[in-house]
Amino acid sequence: MAEIKCIGVLGAGTMGNGIAHVCARAGFEVLLCDVQQGFLDRGLATIEKNLAREVAKAKLTEAEAVAARGRISGTLDREGLGRCSLVIEAATEQFAVKAEIFRDLDRILPAEAILASNTSSISITKLAAQTKRPEQVIGMHFFNPVPVMQLVEVIRGLQTSQESFDTVQELSRRLGKTPVEVNDAAGFISNRVLMPLINEAIYAVMEGVATAEAVDQVFVLGMAHPMGPLTLADFIGLDVCVDIMRVLAEGLGNPKYNPCPLLVRMVDAGWLGRKSGKGFYTYNAA
Repeated sequence: MAEIKCIGVLGAGTMGNGIAHVCARAGFEVLLCDVQQGFLDRGLATIEKNLAREVAKAKLTEAEAVAARGRISGTLDREGLGRCSLVIEAATEQFAVKAEIFRDLDRILPAEAILASNTSSISITKLAAQTKRPEQVIGMHFFNPVPVMQLVEVIRGLQTSQESFDTVQELSRRLGKTPVEVNDAAGFISNRVLMPLINEAIYAVMEGVATAEAVDQVFVLGMAHPMGPLTLADFIGLDVCVDIMRVLAEGLGNPKYNPCPLLVRMVDAGWLGRKSGKGFYTYNAA
């Protein structure tokens, strides 16, 4: 089984900075990479804030938090990831973007390194085919907020080797997560079930069945969900929901997975949910 020392995380957004956080907390050296200094600074500031929150809740000592932050370096130079033994890609949920990244990382990384994607829906098999090391490409789908949520979907592409799978499964456990094995299919388990639920909830609003607040109340009060599907959609990002629904529609070949027209219109309007300040609900600017 390959030994993991330095972990690269490509993308310092919500998922990427959370992944960097848990890797550093588990004792790994982490190189966090993004394309703009502003994105990197925001991601590193979020990590510091979340580490401080864990100290306040007595989940970490001050010394442990300082040590974890000290293991994380930021870079704008993708070439710097060449010293990593595993890189987790956490970029935009679009195949063309991820394919370019995987081709470039394949060129940069040492031959024995593993390439993982935090994709929530895109085919690991297709991403692996972009590289000359398809047996070392795998999915590591974390859940938001990463420092809190227990699950990691570990997704085997058609070409993924048993050694790569075993290495990533063991890494997930070292990060304090519970890995669940999933074979490669559009949306995997989580989003194949969750996204049609969210989409149908949006149809209920579009068709005037109920308000967004009423739909969410049904799920919180009647089904013991921690938040309703429309609050969750805002939290995920409505643009991400559209991207995932389109991957499901294409990958599964069934029009029932097409995104609801209201969802598409909201994204076209720039109403992306919590991150833009407006979605099904209105949010104060962060």
